[in-house]
Formats: sequence, structure tokens, C-alpha cells
Amino acid sequence: MKQREISVKSSFDGTLQPSLFFEAEKENRPLLVGLHTWSYNRFNQIENMLPLAEKLSFNLLLPEFRGSNLESNPDCKKACGSEAAKQDIKDAIDYVLEEYKIDKENIFLLGLSGGGHMALLMAGFCPEYFKAIGAFVPITDLEKWSAENPHYAPDIFACCDNDPEEMKKRSPMSYLDSAAKANLKIFHGKHDPVVPVSQSVDYFSLILEKHPEASVYLDVFDGGHEIDMETAEYWIMSQYKKKNKTAVTG
Repeated sequence: MKQREISVKSSFDGTLQPSLFFEAEKENRPLLVGLHTWSYNRFNQIENMLPLAEKLSFNLLLPEFRGSNLESNPDCKKACGSEAAKQDIKDAIDYVLEEYKIDKENIFLLGLSGGGHMALLMAGFCPEYFKAIGAFVPITDLEKWSAENPHYAPDIFACCDNDPEEMKKRSPMSYLDSAAKANLKIFHGKHDPVVPVSQSVDYFSLILEKHPEASVYLDVFDGGHEIDMETAEYWIMSQYKKKNKTAVTG
């Protein structure tokens, strides 16, 4: 696959924002959008996402969305689920759809940990963009997580200016009604020591309560803070080539 470093003008603030794009060898193939984790940047998910994209012959987009969510990032207030960060992902998708021959009906979004947090925020921001979204071990409530895992609390406070309202605005819990319009599956390890599984269970339960008809699903697996790329592949392909299931009689 051809790797390109692309710069996309932000429709939020006019700055040029970087992404990595890997073009599929064939035209009109689907697009996989991979989101980096909490402490890293666009290069973080090459090892996970590129082999999957190559196997499936999908185009691959790895957006930067203002870099890490660490207090050491000088631009951290525009990272961590800000309006700028969400718009950066949307802008990058729009750019590659305009510049390259991509199957626009089959765009898939995949993220884990901090990338899972962003995947859920994108589900609430522009659910109509994606054929399916997979969020692994995501953070759904930043204020609650700051108490559950004090190691990351300084990052959360720095990104959100120590403002509870800002933490709420950057938490997927605040966008349940929009996310209910997405085709979304959440995967969370039952024994996750970094992000408690309750973050996903509570999020899923509230969506189910408010929108029982929503195509939102939860898989609590026997594991920790991790992603199984075979599981991710199965979810993506099950939605790309979706078939009706056979009803079972009692």
C-alpha cells in the first residue's frame, strides 16, 4: 500500500492538521479509520491497523486529531475529544473521500482506549459517516475516570482546564441520543485494570434504556485493557457483508 503524509486544513480553526493515509491497490475499496490511543499520535496504530487494512484491501486513514491527551502536549486543550479534535477526524475523512477513489458507502471506524473514547465521541458527532464503529476498552465518563485511575487525572484536568463542565462535554456519555443512531459495538475486558469495564457497561445500559431499538452492542470479554484484531476484523466484515441471521425456534 502507498503511504502518504497528508495535511488537511481544519474547518474548526484553519490550521493544517496531519494524517497518515495508506491507499489500497485497487480503486473504490472501503475506508478504515483508525484512532490512536490516549498517550500517542497518528503513528501509534500503524502496527495494529495496517496489517488489517492490507489483509482486507481497505484504504487506511490514521488521523492525528491534535496529538496525545497528555498534559505535556502544548496543544492538549484541543486534544482529548475537543470540538477541534472531532472536526479534525471528520475533515480528514472528507479530504480523502474527495481526493481518492474510495467506496463511500463503506467507511469503518476503529479505536481502542483513548481511541475508543474518540470512536464513541465520533458516534455522537457524525454517526451517519460510518457503516460500523468498533470501540475497544473506551473511556465514557472523564470525570468518573479521573477518580478511578488517578494516574491519568492530571492529563484530564490539563486537557479540560480542570472544568467539570468541559469534562462532561468531552465524555461520550453526553451524546447518547446521537450515538444511538450509529451502528456501534463496544468491546471491554472484564478485568481491565486501566479503564474499568463499568465505563462501557454504564454507557451501554443508558443507551439501551433510552433507545432499545438502537444498533448498539456490548461484548464483555475475558481479558484486560487490550484489543483483539481478529475480533475487530470479524466485527467489520460482519457489517461489510451483512447477512440476515437465521431465526431459532424454541
